[in-house]
Amino acid sequence: MLRSSGRLADVTVLITLVAVVSGCTQPVPGRPVAGEGVTRGTVDTSFIRGADGSPIDQLAAAAITDVEQFWKSAFPETFGQDWKELAGGYYSVDTSSQSAKPPPCTEKALDVEGNAFYCPSADAIAWDRAALLPVLQDSFGDSAVVIVLAHEMGHAVQRRMGITQELERRQPERYPTILTEAMADCYAGNFLKWVNDGQAEHLSIGTESLDSALGALITFRDPVGTSAADRSAHGNAFDRVSAFQDGYQQGTKFCAAMTVDNRPFTQQSFTTAADQSRGGNLPFADMLDSVLPDLDAYYQAAVQQAGGRWVAPRITTVEQEPDCAGDQGPIAFCPADAAVEIDVNEELPKLHARIGDYATGTLLASRYGLAALAATGKPVAGDGAAENALCLAGAYTREVFTRQQGFGLSPGDLDEAVQVLLAHDYAGRDAEGGAAVGPGFKRVEVFRTGVLEGLSKCGIA
Repeated sequence: MLRSSGRLADVTVLITLVAVVSGCTQPVPGRPVAGEGVTRGTVDTSFIRGADGSPIDQLAAAAITDVEQFWKSAFPETFGQDWKELAGGYYSVDTSSQSAKPPPCTEKALDVEGNAFYCPSADAIAWDRAALLPVLQDSFGDSAVVIVLAHEMGHAVQRRMGITQELERRQPERYPTILTEAMADCYAGNFLKWVNDGQAEHLSIGTESLDSALGALITFRDPVGTSAADRSAHGNAFDRVSAFQDGYQQGTKFCAAMTVDNRPFTQQSFTTAADQSRGGNLPFADMLDSVLPDLDAYYQAAVQQAGGRWVAPRITTVEQEPDCAGDQGPIAFCPADAAVEIDVNEELPKLHARIGDYATGTLLASRYGLAALAATGKPVAGDGAAENALCLAGAYTREVFTRQQGFGLSPGDLDEAVQVLLAHDYAGRDAEGGAAVGPGFKRVEVFRTGVLEGLSKCGIA
């Protein structure tokens, strides 16, 4: 949580085109078994070169068939031109077989291992059906496979927009990798919304499955500390999820209009060796010592700005889950005695160790958000209160991210917020524990509102 120099600002970075393969994934640990099903019936896989008709190739065929159908209508509506099917087609590669043939843009089948990519020179999409798709399915469910293939199709859309050709003409400053990846994530969001609306013939993905899809997406985030100006940067978890959610909510024209001038990126590099050596994380006790007075100062200013009277909550540490006011998880706001109870022995330290220090920061910021609502005479129970508290946690995060001096966010902290919000609803619970923002897709959306738009959207003004 040491100060980093990054800001919420438009990125204008230069890259050079170093490869013709738009490879966007990486190996995912796991054991291949069947995941949550999202397909209706079976799909003919014969149009996929190298396919063996296995369930994983049937899933890929269903995803490709539906995403092609989506773009047949969405592309003319967005760009005023007919959609052109991929000239090079699709390749399913069994990287466990020594006899497997290499797809375009590779020299041998093992070049595809653990990967999926779009090859612009051949206008083709290829994937590893042995060491990528089944592992994604096992770790995150069928929707993870769908989102990865929809993302790769997004790169095919970019070629039809002329973006790939601009890169080939050595004009990468207009479309750095981090932007083209965000655009492809955005297009994947467009497609998933279309599927969620029930318009797909072969896929059925409910809102509750979006959390697992986003879980897969953030697996492919850049390593913590990668600069947004890095020529191969794909984006951190916050930026990638933001692009997907923007596409889901805004439509294809929004994605197509993304530029380096209008797309903000939050990805940061480390600015001190000490912060880098810790991976951007403070020990649990040090985090509490640093963030609690900062939360107090921030919310005091916010409450006073809203015409309320702030009294710093009394901090009480407990050895188990707090029970002062319903089930709020490992941190609770206690309206009766204006206190915040913190579990310092069980789940909160475990979350801190597993996800990172800003998992702790996000949960604390949301409970202080409830205290701020109480201080301004707003409800602290009910769905509206839960959303406002989560939005306020985002607004606080915006403040510490954009500071020039003092306590601030380290690279990776926004990703930690996304991870804890997807996995747990604690930050989205009200002061009675009875109302919670959900699913995780919605929690991230509400939190992002605070991060991107600030206090004015969070119900205390």
